[in-house]
Amino acid sequence: QVQLVESGGGLVQAGGSLSLSCAASGGTFSSYAMGWFRQRPGKERELVAAITSIGSTNYADSVKGRFTISRDNAKKMVHLRMNSLKPEDTAVYYCAADRSSVNLLLPGHFEGYWGQGTQVTVSS
Repeated sequence: QVQLVESGGGLVQAGGSLSLSCAASGGTFSSYAMGWFRQRPGKERELVAAITSIGSTNYADSVKGRFTISRDNAKKMVHLRMNSLKPEDTAVYYCAADRSSVNLLLPGHFEGYWGQGTQVTVSS
């Protein structure tokens, strides 16, 4: 069983930056693929960024060049640095862990663990 706790959400103006962190406990963190999902108002939850157990990264097209995902296996943490934020980035952001990076990346295949979510609001 893996527990995930997000932190770092908040309110920021458009063009600003924000960093999210996710602390994991339980399980073997280094063996999990980690990801950040978001759910915008009225929308389905979507993958924003993912990082495999060996550090390969994937990003949604909408955030490429603006967001950076990283992980610290020694501290069992994953981070999401968000720059040049836009109002359309407003969402609840969820940390996720899955043993399979394929399951993490493929819509509808996720079989892992979720954090409780943290709100990010970008004002125009």
